[in-house]
Amino acid sequence: MSSDYLLTVENVHAGYIKDVDILQGINFKVSPGELVTVIGPNGAGKSTLAKTIFGLLTPNTGTITFQGQKINGLKSDQIVKQGMCYVPQIANVFPSLSIEENLEMGAFVRDLPLKPLKDKIFAMFPKLSDRRRQRAGTLSGGERQMLAMGKALMLEPSLLLLDEPSAALSPILVTQVFAQIKQINQSGTAIVLVEQNARKALEMADTGYVLVSGKDEISGPGKELLDDPKVGELYLGAGGH
Repeated sequence: MSSDYLLTVENVHAGYIKDVDILQGINFKVSPGELVTVIGPNGAGKSTLAKTIFGLLTPNTGTITFQGQKINGLKSDQIVKQGMCYVPQIANVFPSLSIEENLEMGAFVRDLPLKPLKDKIFAMFPKLSDRRRQRAGTLSGGERQMLAMGKALMLEPSLLLLDEPSAALSPILVTQVFAQIKQINQSGTAIVLVEQNARKALEMADTGYVLVSGKDEISGPGKELLDDPKVGELYLGAGGH
């Protein structure tokens, strides 16, 4: 695969138990600044893929390359220093800390003035700016998700992994969170979006991957996958209509 890619995942097998692979030979790539969506049924391996890329799981076989360097085997904190951040679906903020303190915690590995970074995040998420001293535990689900993304962006990553950011949110909040994701991507950050809300995620994706039983079954431009009858039948509720 070309080194022009920001991230490449080649023939990766990985799982939580020895000799039981959830990912069964995944091939996946992300270009600089690209928004890539990963969809598929429950149990297809979407979250496992995100965790494996971020070093929370070590591949049994295969290679993961980020910014031209092989990263499988590295710990998450080493991967963060190379410019990748991961926002898990749950437990992604410190509830007892204020919004502002959460952002500061997000930049723990950086040795530079934090005010310009915080100002940038607050400009992107005005809702958080107005309540910067409020404890994160008092925020709504959507606001918490925005804070989790803001915390990750304090590291100015070149790649942001988002694991199910719209899970358990109301439709209005889903729309808001997706608008923020689009804005983050348009500012130059590449995004891998693992998402149950397949239609919305594909609508804004440059590239989409459909995972089935731990394999990248179908891939292509997001808009093309939206119109693909096979994808529609399986994931967009279009079967039989």
